[in-house]
Amino acid sequence: MLRNLLITILLCCACNFVNAQSTSARFDSLEVRLNAIAKQGAPGLNEQIDFSVSGVSIQEFLRGIAEAHELNINIDPQLEFKVYNNFSKESVLNVIMFLVREYDLDIRFTGSIMSFTQYVVPVNRPVYVPKDIDIKYSSYSSLLSLDLNNDTLVLVARKITQITKRNVILSSGLENKTLSVYIEEMPFDAALNKMAYANNLKIIKTDDNFYVIKSITEAENTLVDANNTGFKPTYGLGNPNPAPDPNLQNNGYNSGYNPNQQTQSAAQQSSIRCFVDDSLGVKRIHLEAINAPISDVLKTVAAKAGLKYFMYSEIKGNCTSFVTHATYSELLTFLLQSTDYTFKEENGLYLIGDRKIEGLRTHKVLQLRYRSLDNIQEVIPAELKKGVEIKEFKELNSILLSGSLPQINEIEAFINSIDKIVPMVLIEVIIMEVNKSRTVTTGITAGLKDSVTTSGTFLPGLDVTLSSKTINDFLGSLGANNAINIGQVNSDFYVRLSALEANSNVEIKSTPKLSTLNGHDATMTIGRTSYYSVETQNTIGSLTTNTIKTVQWNSVQANQTITIKPLVSGDDQVTLNIEVNMTDFLPPSQQQTTNSPPNTSTSQFKSIVRVKNEEMVVLGGLEKIQKSQSGSGIPILSRIPVLKWIFSSRTKSKSKSITVIFIKPTIIY
Repeated sequence: MLRNLLITILLCCACNFVNAQSTSARFDSLEVRLNAIAKQGAPGLNEQIDFSVSGVSIQEFLRGIAEAHELNINIDPQLEFKVYNNFSKESVLNVIMFLVREYDLDIRFTGSIMSFTQYVVPVNRPVYVPKDIDIKYSSYSSLLSLDLNNDTLVLVARKITQITKRNVILSSGLENKTLSVYIEEMPFDAALNKMAYANNLKIIKTDDNFYVIKSITEAENTLVDANNTGFKPTYGLGNPNPAPDPNLQNNGYNSGYNPNQQTQSAAQQSSIRCFVDDSLGVKRIHLEAINAPISDVLKTVAAKAGLKYFMYSEIKGNCTSFVTHATYSELLTFLLQSTDYTFKEENGLYLIGDRKIEGLRTHKVLQLRYRSLDNIQEVIPAELKKGVEIKEFKELNSILLSGSLPQINEIEAFINSIDKIVPMVLIEVIIMEVNKSRTVTTGITAGLKDSVTTSGTFLPGLDVTLSSKTINDFLGSLGANNAINIGQVNSDFYVRLSALEANSNVEIKSTPKLSTLNGHDATMTIGRTSYYSVETQNTIGSLTTNTIKTVQWNSVQANQTITIKPLVSGDDQVTLNIEVNMTDFLPPSQQQTTNSPPNTSTSQFKSIVRVKNEEMVVLGGLEKIQKSQSGSGIPILSRIPVLKWIFSSRTKSKSKSITVIFIKPTIIY
């Protein structure tokens, strides 16, 4: 017990020592790299700093150091801790190394750019080393030695094939079975048989010298060959000229098959009745099977039709069927559909077995003519894709199908049914903006001001400023022929007469054209960008403070965005999903402060409309009317009729803004 405790303590000390050595090596490497950068292109690392911080974020802390000493520093936004430190006459390099050690940071270097991140301890993952399967073979004596201990059968078969150059394959479903056996220098065939016997397997040697490993249940119906060195596969040759079945009456087909003949019930023993008609040069099968094994049905029909077949694996399951005028390929398609088996025909030989077997897989390239590959795999039903590998070739707009032939044919038929011409829709948009305004300004303004001269306009509006000299001349002319002297005004006195009316009519018309495929979005954005400044001020240092001011420019966008998604129906009508967002800047007079972000106004609406091809529709109109009236004058006198025109100044304005959008879709095939 004490010994185990001591060993545990020693191991912990050793691990801590190794970790400390690794950490020290990491810090030394960072310091060497910083010294190299300080000599090459960042002399600010050797400059001294003197400051005290309390509760400053690491982001602001490092940014202030970078700006004060002209360093290129990038900081991970996820670093959010605060710094509480006091540094006096210390170099920037030592301060950075202190931060790295104190807060467990890491620095990534790109030239003279330093990127600060949180240090992540690397994970040492074990390297997978495949087990070496102990198999030896002498090509001179054909002796095989095996030393297997829970080795996977598929790896064993591969190793035997590689070193002996004799093909050993597996029956479906045995890939994950494990083997354990020890055999020392036995002939090849005998060693395989003993290996199979010890692991509840059978070895079947085919006519083309393939060794097929099967389970005992799969090999029960096979025949032992004369030399007892293997087993023959279930390979059948039917009689090319089958004799008529004496059990069939001659009152049905040309051969005498009667489909209405009474058969045994499902509760009785299974039965298979078959006749092949080749009077028209094509072998047509007439079959009646009741609760019969599928494998027996296929063998019986092949024998009757004189067809060659090869079964890679046992066909399990029973069937009850009544088929007339069907070819052998059609019969196989009917019987094997929705099962784990399939078939393939090569030069009159029918290969039958599990869909996963290599010899039964088929590859086919399908090129789409009208539609693109986007989302094509999501459209194919899951039942059709089951067991079929699908790969895309975007350069050829094609897909590669790998799997059983019947499934590939079904997928091909489905794709051909949806591979239709996709119409394109040309959308003409007319955006019309009409702005009308009217402003009336009237009144008399009088006051005192130095150096005023007579000036102004009489047409097209009255806006005249009269100086004291002009007024005195006018008053003097009034009293020249009268006994009454009106007098004169002060030399700084002036009078301004205003009677103005301004009208403005502005019409803006935009006619963009958008094109998109049926069912896809078409988006157009037109806008402007405005910038405003944000100032930040940082103070660094305790005894001698340095103030660093930073100005950052941010952007604000005002866009007009139109998004239209057309859907074409069969009667040449188009359903349009429309979304409009219109944003504009307000006048500078409505700004809150000088450096505040610019104010914007936004108009947004969504709509779904249905229109005919090449028919124009008005999407909507936005009408805005604004009226304002302002004035100033002498109290009481500015409200008396007639006198108010002398003792007040007034301004009236009225503006009207209308926005209308017209849309016209055109279908292009």
